[in-house]
Amino acid sequence: MSYNLIRMSLCLLSFLTVGLYSCKDKPSGGTVVAEKKDSTVEGRREGLIDLTQQQMKAVGIEIGPIGEKNLHAVVKSSGQLAVPPQNKADVNVLMGGIIRTINVLEGQPVKKGQELAVLENTEFIRLQQEYLTVKSQFAYTGQELSRQNELSSAGAGTGKSLQQVQANYNAEKARIMALEQQLLQLGIDPVRVSGGSVVSRVRVTAPIAGTIGHITINTGTYVQAGKPLMEIIDNSKIHCDLVVYEKDLFKVKVGQKVNFILTNQNNQQIQGEIYGVNKSFEDESKGIIVHAIIRGTNTYRLIPGMYVTALIDVGNQLTQAVPVDALVRSEGKDYIFVMKEEKADKTIAFKKMEVVTGVSELGYVQISPLEELPSDARIITKGAFYLLSKEKAKGEEEE
Repeated sequence: MSYNLIRMSLCLLSFLTVGLYSCKDKPSGGTVVAEKKDSTVEGRREGLIDLTQQQMKAVGIEIGPIGEKNLHAVVKSSGQLAVPPQNKADVNVLMGGIIRTINVLEGQPVKKGQELAVLENTEFIRLQQEYLTVKSQFAYTGQELSRQNELSSAGAGTGKSLQQVQANYNAEKARIMALEQQLLQLGIDPVRVSGGSVVSRVRVTAPIAGTIGHITINTGTYVQAGKPLMEIIDNSKIHCDLVVYEKDLFKVKVGQKVNFILTNQNNQQIQGEIYGVNKSFEDESKGIIVHAIIRGTNTYRLIPGMYVTALIDVGNQLTQAVPVDALVRSEGKDYIFVMKEEKADKTIAFKKMEVVTGVSELGYVQISPLEELPSDARIITKGAFYLLSKEKAKGEEEE
């Protein structure tokens, strides 16, 4: 009997031991629920920044809706600066010869008619000699015509002789006029030649005012007629040739305002206006060349061939816009802070959301949120930079 009693006691002790271990390893139901609840709250508030009413008042933070503004719509384009054909000239000669002197340097400003170089050729002497000979013969032919007219009036001459002399007179007069024009084109004064001043050198003058470009000759170079000696560029009429693609072509018209941005001059903005639109595509690019004049060209150092970015003002459009102070920029991206919740103690939680910005005008900037926002969404309209600083400080603490 004692043996059985001991055996029963050992069994009971084993049962109690197992039960105790089971209770110890298994957490209570309340504890599990509490831990799960904390994890959910933490996940929901991730990325939120809290601000108290006192903080907002101290910093001057203001909250408001995302409004719609009637901002100017623009077409973005790119192109190059160029000068009209009439403001760019190649300096040529009408008759070949040897360059004896060069009187200008590259980059030097010149006036129209200014002497650029001196050209020498013995053919100039031959042309002047021919002019003097023809003019001398013309004087004799003129006297003969007067004599034939007198004879004809007296009935002593023949009509055939008079007609022959008249034909010679007209031919020699036309030849003299042609030779005079050739001399004038070469820069030789026929009046001075008639007075006995025969020259073997002529002046090469500037056809337009501007700046000397590339000079292709040297002293002593033999140049041929029609071969450019140098170029002159007048940058006072410089304009911009922009490429506008087919999808935007119907928006662009003559008279629209243009803002140019010169990438090589600290993104300086220049005003202009569309004055011409080509009517054919450029090669296979499906782009049309649009010409725009530039206001105040003398104010800037503009050179043909410079690349520019342009914003063509094509009218107004109603679009989502926020004040400039509502935007912050971080790591090359633009953000706004959207109000997410307001607690019982008046603490407000905000979340940073990325947007794409557009045209800026009158203190407002066009935005396109990357995530859809409710129609009644409220954002920080002033003081957004403070939240950005607070977020960065919070990230540094967590690290």
